[in-house]
Amino acid sequence: MRLSAKTIAVASAAITVVIWTSFIVIARASADPSRGATLTPFDIALLRILGAASILLPWGAWLVRRNPGGSWLGVSPLPWRVTVVTGFFGGLLYALLAYSGFVYAPAAHASVLMPGSLPLWTALLAAIFLKDRITPARAAGLAFIVAGDLLVGGTSLLRAFEGGVVWKGDLLFMAAAACWSVYSVLARRFALDAVRATIAITTFAFITYVPAYTLLALAGLVHSRLGEVPVGTVVFQALFQGVGSVVISGITFTQMIRSFGPVRSTMITALVPGLSALGAVVFLGEPLSAALLLGLALVTAGIVFGVRAAARAPVSVAPAGQPTAGSDRKPSE
Repeated sequence: MRLSAKTIAVASAAITVVIWTSFIVIARASADPSRGATLTPFDIALLRILGAASILLPWGAWLVRRNPGGSWLGVSPLPWRVTVVTGFFGGLLYALLAYSGFVYAPAAHASVLMPGSLPLWTALLAAIFLKDRITPARAAGLAFIVAGDLLVGGTSLLRAFEGGVVWKGDLLFMAAAACWSVYSVLARRFALDAVRATIAITTFAFITYVPAYTLLALAGLVHSRLGEVPVGTVVFQALFQGVGSVVISGITFTQMIRSFGPVRSTMITALVPGLSALGAVVFLGEPLSAALLLGLALVTAGIVFGVRAAARAPVSVAPAGQPTAGSDRKPSE
């Protein structure tokens, strides 16, 4: 049975939103020590890379065989310099910072700070390096986002003086968003194809992180807990974090863009912060304070307002689980 174009479009949008929302909730549940988490951020990052690489590396090798010019190591379809710089920020550092943030801060904070910081960093970097113009209307949207970030992150910083650790996670979330923004700007700068960019950053992460993790674990410098958890947990993390969050959401997001266009698609993904926060309440039992609710509302309004203002502007790339303002291309990470 052949599905209609409308059915494919709606299904792609639903799958994208579900995966991006689940990413935040599952990552927190997997990394939070207070919930008896058995895997470290380094373990989860490894499984993410292995899961994605199981599909994307053979795919990359096939693409290179078809067009061998400008490849790296016969796997990445992009030149080595582009592979290294995009892979470092988008494939490796982003994942390590994001997963480390979930050790300290609740999922509700991630739902505000990662989607909220992403369009902010991207707009600033694009203005500096790509000479993008920030219109007054777009600046207003970014101002909403800054206010929401400050409301959530500022509160945790104030509590740092009382011995709180949530601020560490908040800073890590914002740093992760900054890393993905660097990758987003690089993707635009080099006009990267979504599939090839995704394969390239996974190739770099696999070639660098897997050997480094193995050597450090064997030397006792990194405590690996992979041998302490059930095989089902390892398989689930590899499938969800790697195949789901990287590969499947990349395909469905790209299809959603083709069906709905960049503006409507980004407005759809603006549902992710609110749904993630709701998921954190329902599945993780996290509280929603007034400051968090207001910050969530400001960030969501800023994303919607910003994408409408930037509807005709060049756009950025969004990682799995994180919507951007005005995104029309996604090398899913």
